[in-house]
Amino acid sequence: MALVEERSSTLVEKKTTAISLKNILFATDFSSTSEAALPYATAICRRFGSTLHIAHVISDASLLLMTGGVDYVSMGTIYEDAHTEAKEKIEQVAAHFEGIQHRTYVRHGQVWKNLASILEENEIDLIVLGTHGRTGLGKLLLGSVAEDILRHAPCPVLTVGPKVEGRAKLPAFKNGGGELAPVELELRQILYATNFAPDSLAVAPVAVRLASEFQARLSLIHVIEDYTQLGSKPGPIEDGVRRLQELVPKEAELQYTPETILEFGDPARRILQTACERDADLIVLGARAAEELVATTHLPWSTAHQVLANAKCPVLTVRA
Repeated sequence: MALVEERSSTLVEKKTTAISLKNILFATDFSSTSEAALPYATAICRRFGSTLHIAHVISDASLLLMTGGVDYVSMGTIYEDAHTEAKEKIEQVAAHFEGIQHRTYVRHGQVWKNLASILEENEIDLIVLGTHGRTGLGKLLLGSVAEDILRHAPCPVLTVGPKVEGRAKLPAFKNGGGELAPVELELRQILYATNFAPDSLAVAPVAVRLASEFQARLSLIHVIEDYTQLGSKPGPIEDGVRRLQELVPKEAELQYTPETILEFGDPARRILQTACERDADLIVLGARAAEELVATTHLPWSTAHQVLANAKCPVLTVRA
């Protein structure tokens, strides 16, 4: 994975290196949500000279929802029609990728299983997708295909949620027409959030390298949830600031001095608030593997979900 270095003897003593993104996967269901994420995928490809892989997976569930339920004999014909339609749509999108090497895929079956094979076959460095950001009962996490991708992807995932706005929102098409806007990827402010768990600490070098690559300002935030004893035990505050500062290697080539932020209260709320206050262009988070979530009663992934669903800028999640 180009954004994530090989593990060294420690999690934080790593040198910054140039970012290399050779293969980008854009997963789409042709919805307006997916359309909103497309310009980020193309802008990244232009910036790093990447090949863009555009994939659409036709699932049996989606076919049944579209048709209202049919008998088994009719499914073959319905699938053929859906495949033809999907192929036409994906080629229409790809026709606008001037100067970008690309490949298209239309697959049938389980979404993640099909995407996983594309990732492995093409050594994908980054996945880009839009998310509806659903919340509420029955939606403790994302409750969507996006969540399945986020919990299993071996490479970083850039999600564009429904509340992205302002400078961080890239236009998809020129003047509302069918021609893609060849926008440039610009990151001025990056916010990296950590709870000091090993998986989140391993993501710090990614945020540092991105800040170096784009000459962006970098803010590092840690949120203390239980602060009832801070009056008598001031240690956690000093310790938190020190640990944040140590996440940035001395040899890091940054244009601006990194900012360390210690907040108190609900992690998701504080991260989102800080991102808004700093006018962040990107939030960087660590993510736990799916198998790790099963064995724990505490789900830090729920915090990540709230950030993904409500962020006003794209969010990069990295599994360590």
